[in-house]
Amino acid sequence: MEKKKISAIIACYKDEKAIPILYERLTSVFNKIKTNYEIIFVNDGSPDDTEKVIKKLTIQDQHVIGINHSRNFSSQMAFTSGMDIAKGDSVVFLDGDLQDPPEIIEKFYKKWIEGYDVVYGVREKRDTSFMMGIMYKLFYRLFSRLSYIIIPLDAGDFSLIDRKVVDIIKEFPERDRFIRGIRAWVGFKQIGVPYTRPARMFGETTNNLLNNIDWAIKGIFSFSFVPLKLITLVSLILIASSLISTFINQVQTIITIILLVGGVQLLCISILGQYIGRIFEEVKQRPRYIVKDIMRNQKKK
Repeated sequence: MEKKKISAIIACYKDEKAIPILYERLTSVFNKIKTNYEIIFVNDGSPDDTEKVIKKLTIQDQHVIGINHSRNFSSQMAFTSGMDIAKGDSVVFLDGDLQDPPEIIEKFYKKWIEGYDVVYGVREKRDTSFMMGIMYKLFYRLFSRLSYIIIPLDAGDFSLIDRKVVDIIKEFPERDRFIRGIRAWVGFKQIGVPYTRPARMFGETTNNLLNNIDWAIKGIFSFSFVPLKLITLVSLILIASSLISTFINQVQTIITIILLVGGVQLLCISILGQYIGRIFEEVKQRPRYIVKDIMRNQKKK
């Protein structure tokens, strides 16, 4: 039986210390399951020596490919960039900070061989603070309730995706990508594999509170119309409240409602602004990312 090939795509940002360890662990896993493989490190405009570390690995091992972006375009664009050159029968998405344990790929691989087209990691536990753990749990449950598609709970980007699904995802024209949502949207036969997500091994995480809030907003506004429906519902409630207050003729109540209506109007405008902003980004048709160079086979191309 011909060996299947897996393309591991790693989004790297400030991961110079973690990359050599990740490479060793990935190589060990692929040798253990006896499959063909390629390892694609995508340097997404990292300000440290990530590019030098990746270049050294491309000289040492022909299985390694390095992509350097001209600046930081986000992890979603790093994964997209890797998919565009990946040659494997499947791809695996990992973060470069070792929070996605490479050893779980063996379990992904077994499920893939069984016939599953998408195998995603389910973050059963997290090595993080209590409050951040609660916030992550709340986000995934809120996202699942608001989304117009079924979203797996506690499932991040860490996953194995079959080639036929990868080819479909590559055809998506949208610029503002949320891959874990797109992955759920395409369907096919999918299954989750539970794992414990460890803390970042080196340095500080780039996912602070504001970044996580922005991430949550991206997911909800990309796969939900509920915020727009809420505008209609709140408007009807305010109209009814205004009619009642006018009928009762209570001045204090009217003033309160005026202030409330003003606040709700601003909220509605901001909700509409989120959708309009995303439309604006799509219609400009700018490139999703810019590749500065590709390092492969001991030389730049």
